[in-house]
Amino acid sequence: MAKDKILVIGASGQIGVELTLALRKIYGAANVVASDLREENDLLKGTGPYVSMDVMNKEMLHVQVIRQNITQIYLLAAILSATGEKNPGLAWHLNMQGLLNVLDIAREEKLHKVYWPSSIAVFGPTSPRQFCPQQTVIEPITVYGISKYAGEFWCNYYHQRFGVDVRSIRYPGLISYKSAPGGGTTDYAVEIYHEALAEKKYTCFLKEDTYLPMMYMPDAIRATMELMHAPANNIKVRTSYNISGMSFSPTEIAASIQKHIPDFQLSCVPDYRQAIADSWPQSIDDTVASADWNWKPAFDLDKMTTDMLQNLSKK
Repeated sequence: MAKDKILVIGASGQIGVELTLALRKIYGAANVVASDLREENDLLKGTGPYVSMDVMNKEMLHVQVIRQNITQIYLLAAILSATGEKNPGLAWHLNMQGLLNVLDIAREEKLHKVYWPSSIAVFGPTSPRQFCPQQTVIEPITVYGISKYAGEFWCNYYHQRFGVDVRSIRYPGLISYKSAPGGGTTDYAVEIYHEALAEKKYTCFLKEDTYLPMMYMPDAIRATMELMHAPANNIKVRTSYNISGMSFSPTEIAASIQKHIPDFQLSCVPDYRQAIADSWPQSIDDTVASADWNWKPAFDLDKMTTDMLQNLSKK
């Protein structure tokens, strides 16, 4: 794998930090270039090369790809669901144009592979609530969901028309102790662990019985790697793959925490994010990903809670 040189765009974000570190373990630190508009995340400092870069500046991006001999791009820069609703025009522009810039450069430079994440935000109120299938009714109601769904079809188009090997996963809500979440509707499931340890209480912005598909970050990183390392002819879906980890409600995550912190208390005061959560499925069917590249999750809620609290306590 030494011949591949990887560029991670959005490397200082919640997924970017951990994915960059994981890629550096596999490909070697020097072969994974991290980039972001923001300052380099503390966890990345000293672990490999870093460039400050704006994915919206196509010429600058193109120059970097050529200069660094990049063969794969992981594009993680995006404005997420809750943040996107505050500035829909900006969210659409960044999420779409950033992807088109990368796909265009991948086509021109004949890059080996591109990775671009989609999201469960593509689903809407008309999608099946339980075990939402790979192919179904998709009518998103957030600008983030709309941009991700459009992006899935651009990925498919560039693959069909130009042969770009672009691969994608529809991430559920992601939970991590290493890096902070970035303004999504599922962020409560990260905040609750921090508050449980610091305050022994947490006020959730969703109703106590709101079920959402979630995944622990180690599973999400592993899924991404397994997808990207699978042989090209195994990849039958060129829009984006459903993957599933677990589904739970704020009440259930609180009960899991109480096994470790008995006096932890949860209260719920729903805000505008409730409507976003209500539009998404409660659970995801990922049998296509399992069939095509053998995906299966390793973490359930209790296993994740134990790991989260242990690691956050060390901090």
